[in-house]
Amino acid sequence: MPVVKVALVTGGSRGIGAAIVRRLSADGFAVAINYAKNAEPAKALVAELKKANRQAVAVQCNVAITDDVNDMFNTVESELGPINVLINNAGIMINAPVAQSEEGHFDEQIAVNLKGTFNTLKQAANRMPHGGRIVNLSTSVVGLKLENYGIYAATKAAIETLSAILSKELRGKEITVNTVAPGPTATDLFLNGKSQEVVDRLAKMSPLERLATPDDIARAVAFLVGPDGAWINGQVLRANGGIV
Repeated sequence: MPVVKVALVTGGSRGIGAAIVRRLSADGFAVAINYAKNAEPAKALVAELKKANRQAVAVQCNVAITDDVNDMFNTVESELGPINVLINNAGIMINAPVAQSEEGHFDEQIAVNLKGTFNTLKQAANRMPHGGRIVNLSTSVVGLKLENYGIYAATKAAIETLSAILSKELRGKEITVNTVAPGPTATDLFLNGKSQEVVDRLAKMSPLERLATPDDIARAVAFLVGPDGAWINGQVLRANGGIV
């Protein structure tokens, strides 16, 4: 009987994260769904997957807290087994011009987006079996350089650099580290607070003239962690329909 591989998806209960969870589950992974505060969406997703006879658990953890991340890895390993795939999807976005940005909003985004990713990468680098896969989520705003996204984009640019360097540091372990950088994607995080005019304008920026769906991004992630993505390492895949 083949051994079931385990995938941990941070911020996996909603939006792009939930789409990634569903896709990896359909591809045969046992999935650990991380959430920070609201347990209900994560538990509902676990119930959905178990109804389809798939393995899944929900694990609460604030990725910005080092000890919590260590505990999360322990819990997943205890309940599902060693983590073969790590998807760093958890993140927050607080938009404002640099001149009007609050220090607290800067600290929050650094803590969750950058330190949170660092925390899970450190655990994975020390614990992941040979042949594992790591995918970190960035943003195509790093290339677009849109106004009001300065701090958020800066955290994601740092993640892209961190990912590429880690891919080299894991030499000899056959673990790939890549980044997926979505463009505008139809999630609550993206749509919240935007007028229909703004949404339509952003959708038209891509030559494909639409927003991405969460499933579009999940397909890119699934490629990188699947057998066809084994030779891709240390790269940034800008899944944005050609917007940049």
